[in-house]
Amino acid sequence: MSSTPPDDAPLPGAPSPAPSGVGAPRRTPHPIEVESYRILRSRLDLDGLPPLSRAVTERTVHSVADVSFAKTLVLDEDALVAGRAALLAGAPLIVDTRMAAAGITARETIVPLADPRAAERARETGSTRSDAAFRLAAADHPDGAVWAIGNAPTALFALLEEIAAGRVRPALVIGLPVGFVGAADSKAALAASGVACLTNRGERGGTPVTVAAVHALLFHRDPEAPTA
Repeated sequence: MSSTPPDDAPLPGAPSPAPSGVGAPRRTPHPIEVESYRILRSRLDLDGLPPLSRAVTERTVHSVADVSFAKTLVLDEDALVAGRAALLAGAPLIVDTRMAAAGITARETIVPLADPRAAERARETGSTRSDAAFRLAAADHPDGAVWAIGNAPTALFALLEEIAAGRVRPALVIGLPVGFVGAADSKAALAASGVACLTNRGERGGTPVTVAAVHALLFHRDPEAPTA
């Protein structure tokens, strides 16, 4: 009997979205990934964390292969639960780079930088394109979206200003921008804002950990699973 899988069978590690297009996608972890998580868990004791906080920590640490990254995370289980519920219900997922959009394989995303209005607004206001793009996106998606920022501190600062002005009410803000200019300050501002958020302290961050955080929420089913 042939062991060749059918053409429509999911590849190992690939997500299989729910039939409705929303809900938690399913995926089959590759054996290498399973072993990688086993090693990670042998080096990092997260048994005291609630399920989604643990899931996010494991996936973000796995994405950078650096267990010290766990100590920088600022976690709020209630915020993660709310953000996950919004994602599974089909809330808009807004990301700051095309790279993040390409990395998030189980959900459609919105990339404000692709908005042709952003460049013109940036020229008119003297702001960055990321700033301009996120202010436009805030007007387009004022309620209940999940926002994920891993590259542009100016996008996070702009979003926080829109939130403070009452023009946008997110379900969750994942703010993990990387860099030596503005990244640490923007994340500190997010953590102090009272907004439902996931962030970290310091200059480290980036698109890979941001994508990992989103996937942690989307794929989470069992805190003991390697894809939790």
